[in-house]
Amino acid sequence: MGNLFKTRLSNTAILVLMLIFTSCVHTREAVYFDGVKNAEFTGDIGNLEPVIQENDLLSITVSSLNPEASQLFNVSNVAISQMSTISGSMVQASGYLVDQDGFIQFPFLGNLKAAGMTKKELQKGITTQLVRQKLLLEPIVNIRYLNYKVSVLGEVARPSVLTIPNEKVTLLEALGLAGDLTIYAKRDNVLLIREENGKKKLMRIDLTSDEIFSSPNYYLRPNDIIYVEPNKSKVASTSRVNQWLPLMFSALSFGIIAVDRLAR
Repeated sequence: MGNLFKTRLSNTAILVLMLIFTSCVHTREAVYFDGVKNAEFTGDIGNLEPVIQENDLLSITVSSLNPEASQLFNVSNVAISQMSTISGSMVQASGYLVDQDGFIQFPFLGNLKAAGMTKKELQKGITTQLVRQKLLLEPIVNIRYLNYKVSVLGEVARPSVLTIPNEKVTLLEALGLAGDLTIYAKRDNVLLIREENGKKKLMRIDLTSDEIFSSPNYYLRPNDIIYVEPNKSKVASTSRVNQWLPLMFSALSFGIIAVDRLAR
């Protein structure tokens, strides 16, 4: 009698645990681009060039026919910033920090307006100044972002701040670098937070449809933040665990006491 009761109690406990920790996620809620068939999408990539903003960290290198003269413009005179790479390692990067007024301090040229310009516009401006002031002959100016990063938060395997070396990343690539969405992610309501001209824009993206491929938000911009919300299954399972765990442990304790007394 005691062994039979003990067996039944153990089976009941296992069943309770399975019911508590197992939540049903509909297959369609866990699939990207559900129902999408063969198609071709043309995105607008004409405006991919981001605009330089305050607090951006820029690498600016200058070369010309006279390497010794060019070297004077490549002296590191600027801020050093510590940042994490995609692999998770920490590196230090030195570059020209755009101040709160939107300017950088460039050798021999002094204060240069950078905020509000694209890299190409700033390159052209510096090149024109170097030629006009006869500082270099046929200069070549190269500018790169040192803090081109996006943040991925919420229901992903590895929430991260990602530094993008090639200065071009899609929303799907960023999610992949963060380890992809978890099974509990709400795929039809991903939030993209973007700051432009001092204003924050909030945009919702449905990854269960093909709208992302023709969306202007397919390619991310520097300092974009992606937040993935938990779905109802995650919220419900968490709520059930919090509600039933105390009752479950109380029931198991009572059961153990009862078995012990029956066994005597």
